[in-house]
Amino acid sequence: MSPTNSYTYLYLPNECWESVFKFLFNDDDDDNNRHRLLESLSLLSKQFLSITNPLLLSLTFYDPARPYLSRLFHRFTKLTSLDFSFYNGDLDALLTRISRFSLHLTSLNLSNKPNIPADGLRAFSKKIKTLTSLTCSNVHSINSTDLFLIAHSFPLLEELDLSNPINCKNYNGFLDAIKALSLALSKLRKINLSRHCYLNNQSVYHLFKNCMLLGEVILFKCYGVTCDGIAFSLLERPKLWSLSFSNTTFGSARFGTKVTSLFSDSLVSCLNGLTCLDLSSLSISDELLTSIAREVLPLKRLVLQNCTGYNFAGILSLLSKCQSIQYLDLQNAEFMTDHRVAKISLLLGDLVSINLSECRKLTNSALLALVSNCPLLSEIKMEHTSIGKNIAKNSNDLIDFGLNPQLKSLYLAHNSWLRDENLILFASILPNLQLLDLSDCDCISEEGICEVLKRCCKIKHLNLAKCNVVRLLGLNFEVSNLEVLNLSDTNVEDETLYTISKNCCGLLQMILEKCLLVTMNGVKHVVKNCTQLREINLRDCIKVHMHAISVSLMVFSRPSLRKITTPPSFHLNEKKKVNSHQLCIVW
Repeated sequence: MSPTNSYTYLYLPNECWESVFKFLFNDDDDDNNRHRLLESLSLLSKQFLSITNPLLLSLTFYDPARPYLSRLFHRFTKLTSLDFSFYNGDLDALLTRISRFSLHLTSLNLSNKPNIPADGLRAFSKKIKTLTSLTCSNVHSINSTDLFLIAHSFPLLEELDLSNPINCKNYNGFLDAIKALSLALSKLRKINLSRHCYLNNQSVYHLFKNCMLLGEVILFKCYGVTCDGIAFSLLERPKLWSLSFSNTTFGSARFGTKVTSLFSDSLVSCLNGLTCLDLSSLSISDELLTSIAREVLPLKRLVLQNCTGYNFAGILSLLSKCQSIQYLDLQNAEFMTDHRVAKISLLLGDLVSINLSECRKLTNSALLALVSNCPLLSEIKMEHTSIGKNIAKNSNDLIDFGLNPQLKSLYLAHNSWLRDENLILFASILPNLQLLDLSDCDCISEEGICEVLKRCCKIKHLNLAKCNVVRLLGLNFEVSNLEVLNLSDTNVEDETLYTISKNCCGLLQMILEKCLLVTMNGVKHVVKNCTQLREINLRDCIKVHMHAISVSLMVFSRPSLRKITTPPSFHLNEKKKVNSHQLCIVW
């Protein structure tokens, strides 16, 4: 067959290739993974480049992105989401400029900013009328006028996140602004006003009464809102499916604000469609949990993190009736024992994620019971427990629990009893593990880590922060899937970084914060050998001497770099000297 005929035979129309590319996406892939896949495919041919461009729906902006706006928006024609949470430039000017393009945006993220860019949002809203999701979390200063602006400018909003402001000015004006929001945003389905200290019972009542489609409310650390206030508001919104509430102040966090009987009665009588309940840090009771059990609420997510006042009888009663729970958080439930975890694990056939951190009586037996009895379990958090303590004499019996191919994430940070033999046993039954957090586990060695990496070859994220006995000089084999490696506050040195970079060349993120023995030579090894590196963190690496020229050389030699967190030797005025046309943010 001639080359021409061969090419004709293999040709597929763009629509078929687009279907193939979409098939390559995993359901659990985040935006970064999808972006990387599309970027790789686009490099193969001009045809693939033209096909992948419309598949990119979201775009994250960094400091130097502004000069390329026209090119970006003409290339990616189907963008629906813009993220400016990493952008440190003039956001008012940038939003004003973006408003001149014909875009059908539905989502905008303006988090981590000094204030709300009012002028930019005003210009943006005049031209772009399709926005349904706005996120402005962790903004340092929010005014009541900002809320009036949002209410006036984006009437189609379905999701609004204004959580965790550092400073709210003019409390009285805010109460009027919340009422204006509730009247203007008739399509609102989800709102997060956590840490809005000015909120009171009346303002929450306005939200519940006026936003008739409201289904999810998040009100953490809203100290002016009481349990009874929530109870009266629930009467106005019986179709609420998700409630997250806590008003515990710092001084009372140990005991928690006590949930009232009125709150309990409203919760179970009004919300018969409740699928998510988060009462973190409140003082609840077994009676409340038993009431939920009697109503057989269709809960899929239950968070009782740091809650007090309840006991095992209450949680057992609830789980016996509500067996569709997928996410369960019982952090700091002091009454939990290995036997009790084994008992509730038999009731959790749909469980996907569980948090039992700070349940200090739990050992290996609890973890293995969960692995054995919960076939869909994908994530376990057991930090600050007694994992590794009181191991049975015949430890090999643990392997009889069999393999669990579903478990992807295991968080075991701050477990001082954890030893290499425990890790190796876990690795032998968790073949598809992708995330392993062992930070501050002092008694593990590099031999144990290397053995885990051999057995769990799919690990993508490994956290070894504060594991000072780990140097990884024995890592003499390829670890092709590892993408994120956290070695913060360890005794790693340049020789270690050379070994790691040669055998973990697919690293995307390297975190070396407070690595006091690392020098610029070690950093150069990482930048040279890790050909896909996107982020490197060198904060408090006192022996790494870096200046504007060395940063520029790093970026030019490794074009994939998107973020460099600089060491103390890199002064603020040096940032101005870094070439601004590179798509890399220097912190």
